[in-house]
Amino acid sequence: MNPVAIRTVDFRGRTLSKSDYRSELPRAELDIDTALISIKPILEKVVGGSENDLLDLCEKFDGVRPKSIRVPMAEISSALADLDPNVKSALEEAIRRITKAHTDQLRTEIFTQVVDGGEVTHKQIPVDRVGLYVPGGRAVYPSSVIMNVVPAQIAKVSSIAVASPPQIDNNGLPNKTILATCALLGITEVYAIGGAQAIAMFAYGVSGVCESADLVTGPGNIYVAAAKRALRGVIGIDSEAGPTEVAVLADKTANAGEVAADLISQAEHDVIAAAVLVTDSVELADAVKVELSVRVSKTKHEERIRTALTGKQSAIVLVDSITQGLDVVNAYAAEHLEIQTVNAKEDSLSIRNAGAVFIGRFTPVSLGDYSAGSNHVLPTGGCACHSSGLSVQTFLKGVSFIEYNKEAFATIAENVITLANSEDLPAHGEAMSARFEES
Repeated sequence: MNPVAIRTVDFRGRTLSKSDYRSELPRAELDIDTALISIKPILEKVVGGSENDLLDLCEKFDGVRPKSIRVPMAEISSALADLDPNVKSALEEAIRRITKAHTDQLRTEIFTQVVDGGEVTHKQIPVDRVGLYVPGGRAVYPSSVIMNVVPAQIAKVSSIAVASPPQIDNNGLPNKTILATCALLGITEVYAIGGAQAIAMFAYGVSGVCESADLVTGPGNIYVAAAKRALRGVIGIDSEAGPTEVAVLADKTANAGEVAADLISQAEHDVIAAAVLVTDSVELADAVKVELSVRVSKTKHEERIRTALTGKQSAIVLVDSITQGLDVVNAYAAEHLEIQTVNAKEDSLSIRNAGAVFIGRFTPVSLGDYSAGSNHVLPTGGCACHSSGLSVQTFLKGVSFIEYNKEAFATIAENVITLANSEDLPAHGEAMSARFEES
């Protein structure tokens, strides 16, 4: 057995502010600034570029040159026909649950009669077109197809396109299971392109290949995140997703083997994935260390997982109490937060900052990754203190429709003129008083 040297952060006997906790908690470091420099030539090549330019970028970065960037419909249908029936059934159940949970997220139109003759109606209107990114690096993510597509469809986005990297082992097409999942969801517009070049294609559009999108969503590597940052404003984005992360808040009642398994499951994603245990039990901490050493050596991706768990972004954090632990996890603002305490449901009521909260022993993050019904595209890097995960609302814009009749206008005109003059914007007031002029 090769021990896993996960480090320890000790907050016992210390009372710290949120910012102090954040400064000492482990976090992966991403050099977005360097990535921005790296992707600049890619963005410049795509804007005003051709399909041949996109194919050149695929060949350079993915090691394969697709026959075309747009995936033929026959290939999408073929992928579904070849899909393992058990995988198909599992995907269909995930789609059913995610559709059910996300349908309930729809907001109703809000009508407000401000005064007699003056009304404001707030409507939720879908964006016209979205580009959904599905990664295809160390792992295959048909689940991310579902997480992106389902809320967009529920929001009634009229034009939905999916991009995923071309694969050497699939003749330059995206992964077959990803294509099959698109077919299950009725998505016919799929592109074999990944990385920053995919985001740029959606942002700028490429003549004869792909129309530009209004919004781009979906997780990806550092270059995808950098492209989202660089192109934000040209397009809307959901977030700049960084490395995945899990925090587990646990007390002595938690099962050490299950906690270790949950930490390992997220470390499996990437060498810079973050796995953090926050506990008031030294006995649990010690037992988890033993379980990590036993379990990691038996996993398929041992080297990747071991690198993630022993990196600076992962740690076991010791606290004096679960109350202090709640302060710590609120400061950390994890993408995924598990609560495995004796009063898990009650403790969850104190959570303010997390992408998603998994309550109790039988709600591991893996459940949410696939079939809980929630979305797994979540804010990372502490952004859960101000941002939300992907939802139906991501694809909707709130638009107010205002209508006042002549009488209602007259009752408020002087008020508006007074405020306009107080801001030294007299023309605003004149636009009001013009309505009283003889025509």
